[in-house]
Amino acid sequence: MAAVLAAGATGFAETVGDCTHPIEAPLRARADLVIDARPAGVEIVGTDAETLRVSCTVDRDEYGGYVELRFDGTPGYGRLNITGSDLHNANLRVRIEVPKKTNLRFHMGAGEVTVEDVSGDKDVDLYAGQIRILSTGEGIYRSVDASVDIGDVKATAFGVDRGGFFRSFTRKLQTGEYRLRAHVMTGEIDLE
Repeated sequence: MAAVLAAGATGFAETVGDCTHPIEAPLRARADLVIDARPAGVEIVGTDAETLRVSCTVDRDEYGGYVELRFDGTPGYGRLNITGSDLHNANLRVRIEVPKKTNLRFHMGAGEVTVEDVSGDKDVDLYAGQIRILSTGEGIYRSVDASVDIGDVKATAFGVDRGGFFRSFTRKLQTGEYRLRAHVMTGEIDLE
């Protein structure tokens, strides 16, 4: 069962779980959330609840306890760390549910991350893999900066498709509320 440890007067709490024990913690709309993840397939989905929910699956049930899901923070700011030992290619898949209006900062060494139905500032960084950000229409962002060292930037929402070495796409807009920054050293960025 997930453990919850409170830190008294500061209001910070720690919640710990694994693939057999998903975690849940209060997270209000417009909160800032920093996510550091081990290589995996990660799906970040916006919901109407003011709650952070994190669950994961692996192909082999016996590896589920090797993944640690750790959230530290308050309802206004939190840090989620997804760590664990080598899973022997157990195909780790992580689902993170956040309020629809959440500011995200995400870092992962390798894998793929999909962000869907989340309004807010986004800073997404991978060394190798794929970033997919859905719902990126021009009315949402005041600035967009997407770049790859080697790979493709496909921003269909903005009519851009560039591939090769050191490809980037930058757009400043008069309207929009949020900032979007996405970077992959080797791989692909899809803004849809």
